[in-house]
Amino acid sequence: MPIYMDYHHFPGVTVEDVKKAHMADKQMQDKYGVKYHQFWVNQEAGTIFCLIEGPNPEACENVHKEAHGDVACNIVEVEAGLVDAFMGKGHKVDHGIVYYKDGKIDTGFRFILIVDILAKTDQANVSDMRRFKTPRLARNAVFEIVDKNKGTEVKNISDDSIIVVFNEAAVAYQCARGIQKLLSENRDIEFRIGLTEGQPVTHSDGFFEDAIDYTKQLALLANNGEIVLSKDFSKLLIYKREKSIANIKIVSETQQKFIERFFEYTEKNLSNENFSIGNISQDMGISRPQVYRKIIALTGRSPLHFVRDIKMKIAMNLIKENKLSISEIAYELGYSNPSYFSKNFKSKFGVSPSQIMLAS
Repeated sequence: MPIYMDYHHFPGVTVEDVKKAHMADKQMQDKYGVKYHQFWVNQEAGTIFCLIEGPNPEACENVHKEAHGDVACNIVEVEAGLVDAFMGKGHKVDHGIVYYKDGKIDTGFRFILIVDILAKTDQANVSDMRRFKTPRLARNAVFEIVDKNKGTEVKNISDDSIIVVFNEAAVAYQCARGIQKLLSENRDIEFRIGLTEGQPVTHSDGFFEDAIDYTKQLALLANNGEIVLSKDFSKLLIYKREKSIANIKIVSETQQKFIERFFEYTEKNLSNENFSIGNISQDMGISRPQVYRKIIALTGRSPLHFVRDIKMKIAMNLIKENKLSISEIAYELGYSNPSYFSKNFKSKFGVSPSQIMLAS
């Protein structure tokens, strides 16, 4: 049967409250052919995540309705392999409550690290694609550090970003700093790192979807060699003094709200050839000078340069998929002139789209 995870938000909830509800679910589950396995509860955040096996979401929901009436905010189908990757295996479960091996209650929140690695544009040689493939060695070195810090790689099918999940904020940060130090010694690459915390299910449809999307956005905000942390993640760090050091940037809650709106608008308008800062300003209800100030403060790049970087990252992924022609990719990203698109791509990556397509 399919596996589902649901999400409840009850401020002030206690572990005992959830334990009683879980026991009630167990008594009712056979009626609907459902099996409630375990749950994660975060008393401070007021969140609960139940792992369920059932024929469909409606059956799972009906158990909650009849058992205690506490219906979930959302329920999503999840792959068993992804549950193991993010939530781990072999934890102690007592009356449905998940505990870490040290006896602490597992809240279900995880810490997501994303690393983007690229060959440096000024060192890429258009006649020698081996230079462009340099990041492979850097990626291998990153995975060695991840293994030492007991992080779990999550398979990424959407792009070349490295995605790693951790149970502890301090360990995730330590790993990120280790990766930053190592990669900073490699002059042939550029790299950017995003780091945040996230919960398994939100109001979105995907498992850890919001957390991964936001961490990718943080990595895009980073300048070469930087680690960008979410405000929530930075609050959890033991290393309070280190947060002010160079090449560490923290996104405030106000900045987070702005950048989420900016990315949402950008993604919806990528194919619009009339896309401009004026459009962004008007549709987001923010003046042009404010848009410029906010984007430059966050990224160190002008809004147009930052949008170009977003488009070029998407272009690279589409080219490697090898499903669309270069002209089709150009139109998909709002370029009416494929030659101008290719010029922008080569300016960013040091090689032409056709060379990437031939090498993929």
